[in-house]
Amino acid sequence: MDPEISISLSYEAIAVMLFASMALLMLTGQRVFGAIGFVGAVAAVLIWGPGGQEMAFNATIIVMKWYPIVTLPLFVYMGYILSESGIAGDLYKMFHVWLGGLGGGLALGTVVLMVAISAMNGLSVAGMAVGATIAMPEMLKRGYDKRMVSGVIQAGSSLGIMMPPSVVLILYGMIARQPINKLWLAGIGPALMFAAMLAAYILIRCRLQPSLGPPLPKEERDLPRAEKYRLLLSGLIPLFIIFSVTGCFILGLTSLVESSAAGALVATVAAAAKRRLTRKVMKVALIQTLSISCMFLWILMAALCFSSVFDGLGAVHAVENLFLREWGLGPWGVLILMQVSFLIMGMILDDTAMLVIVAPLYIPLVRALGFDLVWYGVLYTVTCQVAYMTPPFGYNLFLMRALAPKSVTLADIYSSIVPFVIIMLIGLILILAFPSIAMWIPEHFSGR
Repeated sequence: MDPEISISLSYEAIAVMLFASMALLMLTGQRVFGAIGFVGAVAAVLIWGPGGQEMAFNATIIVMKWYPIVTLPLFVYMGYILSESGIAGDLYKMFHVWLGGLGGGLALGTVVLMVAISAMNGLSVAGMAVGATIAMPEMLKRGYDKRMVSGVIQAGSSLGIMMPPSVVLILYGMIARQPINKLWLAGIGPALMFAAMLAAYILIRCRLQPSLGPPLPKEERDLPRAEKYRLLLSGLIPLFIIFSVTGCFILGLTSLVESSAAGALVATVAAAAKRRLTRKVMKVALIQTLSISCMFLWILMAALCFSSVFDGLGAVHAVENLFLREWGLGPWGVLILMQVSFLIMGMILDDTAMLVIVAPLYIPLVRALGFDLVWYGVLYTVTCQVAYMTPPFGYNLFLMRALAPKSVTLADIYSSIVPFVIIMLIGLILILAFPSIAMWIPEHFSGR
């Protein structure tokens, strides 16, 4: 690009051109990392000349030298081994027997199942798949309201991006240069709070309207005591694996990478001990682990290249000037505006795409406004949860339509999420008003 032309363009104009170019590429069906990385690399060369091509190369080196990235494939592998081997299904069988006599008991067990699956691999897609294939048919067969079932699974599976080992928080931590251990710890409190809010809603609603979640017939729950305890033991195995790995990390007994390696090993041994470590299970787990890990590595490299261009241009200062001086917004006004923009983008994009597109602008601005970037990472993930379930194009809505039986229509799915979106918004407001909900655990345990 001619120097005179580049100088005449304002920061705002360059930013608009870059975002417009990305949008056009993504409309053609290009992958997110391809569109973002291509625009970032080409813009660097056009603005700074041949030397600008080093930005993409440097982004690759940064990713490859970042030691905690080793945890990503190990945790994803652990989650797929536990789910594909049926160990996660044992947990639901346990809830089926032990909570089935309670009104809404199976729905309550589904929430716990979703939290457990979230703690297996940190992906909402995995939770949704297991919930829709294991929990949904069982609840529908026993007279549960299909809107209640659909809403519970969508809301519960969205907790996956908050619980350790959240893959989204790994991506956020890499882009925002924040410690992953603090981000994971900060997500535990809000995730448990949302799980408790969902459980309370289910119990109260089913108490007021028993037809939404009727108790199981006594004959289904009246098993021999030995069988009940066998199911209890089988169901507790995945919980023991998950929370022992996470607990050792929180208590400082193992490092982040050591925890991920231990989790992968223990999950494999558990599947083998139950004689479920078949060739098919290993094949699916390894292929999915490779696919997801490669996808996130490409996204990380593209995001770092694109953010380097913004850092070099100083476009962040232009956005800060627009929000604070021209629009006259205060720090909290800017923060709320950011969350609203995430909600809007979440109707058409997934969480990684949203983060990669706006992170170069938002993260430096959040830092400049004096907010804690770990706390903001939690706000981002919560907002993604809401956006996932927000019509008309929420990611979870269409995923549920693809996984649910034909008897559950798209209208049922849309109407099912209304109370759960309200619950999520209430939780988001609570985290905004009381940051200690997210920050108490990392402040007390991350230094151990």
